[in-house]
Amino acid sequence: MLGKLTTHVLDTAHGCPGKGITIEVWQINNESELEKKTLLKTTVTNDDGRTDEPLLVNGEFSTGVYELVFQVGDYFATWKKKSPEIVFLDYIPIRFGIADINAHYHVPLLVSPWSYTTYRGS
Repeated sequence: MLGKLTTHVLDTAHGCPGKGITIEVWQINNESELEKKTLLKTTVTNDDGRTDEPLLVNGEFSTGVYELVFQVGDYFATWKKKSPEIVFLDYIPIRFGIADINAHYHVPLLVSPWSYTTYRGS
């Protein structure tokens, strides 16, 4: 069984899923002196703060270094009444490695307008 990459976003400031957040999936090639990033996919979180499909699965899923970029600035701008005009966090990059193509890699983002955290979930 081949593995997959999934994510979800939880808005810890408002106590709800991060709905409508754009996520970019990048593959990083740093085998040479010049790092090369390749955009693999762009998707948006659903009402549950998750993506409708895994970010990477089957042939898309291989060993290497990846980066998820969560575009949270626009999301927090929608809470204008409670957030400043200029958001503190805008794009949040999370770089990680995939070593086992048979494993499930889950990279959640817990975020507020002023901080974030992540971990390898299940």
